[in-house]
Amino acid sequence: MAFYLAFKEMWRSRGRYLLIAMIVALITTLVLFIAALSEGLASANREYIEKLNGELLVFQSGTELSTTASRIGRSRLNELRRVPGVQDVGQVGFATAKVALSDGKDDLDVALIGVEPNRPGEPAVLEGKQLERDSSNDVIVDTGITERLGLGVGDIIRIKVTQGTDEEFYDLNIVGVTDRRQYFFQPAIFAPLLTWDKVKPQGTESNRQGELVSNIAVVKLQNPADQAAMAKTIEEQVDKVDVVDRKTAWEAIPGYAAQQSTLNTQRYFTFFIGILVVGGFFQIQTLQKVAQIGMLKAVGASNFTVGLSAITQIVATNAIGVAIGAVGTILLVANFPESVPIMLTGQAAAAAVVALMLIGPLGGVVSVFALLRIEPLTALGLAQ
Repeated sequence: MAFYLAFKEMWRSRGRYLLIAMIVALITTLVLFIAALSEGLASANREYIEKLNGELLVFQSGTELSTTASRIGRSRLNELRRVPGVQDVGQVGFATAKVALSDGKDDLDVALIGVEPNRPGEPAVLEGKQLERDSSNDVIVDTGITERLGLGVGDIIRIKVTQGTDEEFYDLNIVGVTDRRQYFFQPAIFAPLLTWDKVKPQGTESNRQGELVSNIAVVKLQNPADQAAMAKTIEEQVDKVDVVDRKTAWEAIPGYAAQQSTLNTQRYFTFFIGILVVGGFFQIQTLQKVAQIGMLKAVGASNFTVGLSAITQIVATNAIGVAIGAVGTILLVANFPESVPIMLTGQAAAAAVVALMLIGPLGGVVSVFALLRIEPLTALGLAQ
């Protein structure tokens, strides 16, 4: 009986209920879009570090975990490798470059990352082969580059860098393609560390007489479960280093925490607005049908039937709106270009949809209690 009454009224007043469902759909679209933007921006910042094939990152002490300020020399790597429990260590260097395009298009900004072949820090390839020699002109590129430029294994990619006061061009041979590994919002090119040291942007010409210096070192442990203990051990046995796990490292990226906090605050306020909007609509609905509810109770309808009917309307209207909004957001996100940092993951979408399904019941709970308190005689104007 309760379900019949609920859906009968919704059908007779379908325009009104469709309007509130569309409002919920817009709120759903906004929440899911913010979630996708949050995940996309976070991923564009942390993607390479998140996917590293090592458990710990080593920074120069006093640099506040800044990959640009940190300097780790080759001699420090030898000390790291001698620490008991360390399986392997690889140097990683970061720089920026541009891919020079010959078809009149604007140059593409890329992250130029130096790695040691067959050491932690080098990404696994999806096609092609891994890097083999420290000083070759072979490189691995991520799918962000192959999708934007249409390049693949065996192609030559020309990069442009500034060294001193001159622009220098280097032709590099693509030998492998890895999955997307953005760093600081830029697709990545992975070069052998000696090649990276040669072609990276430099203020003055380097004499390269000293030891090879990178920005960080990536440590692979014999027992990955001992991350916290091993980080402390390494800091005790190796001077002037800060050792952290991957999550701590990417959260220290400048602007990352503030960016995520801002977007999460927007999401929470949108949820709150949704609760108020849905609650206000059903409260008005309740006030408009006090006489009808009084009549139902007068002819024998129980509070349970009236309450269940109202809850059914709230949940159904909210579910229709969430479904429309979710489908619309998926179609919207799917049509954004690759360069836009939008990423709607299944986990984030599921969490948002579950939360959105609650805004109807939370917003409509006041109207349900109001329905239960309606007295039949008072509602019909027969009370003395």
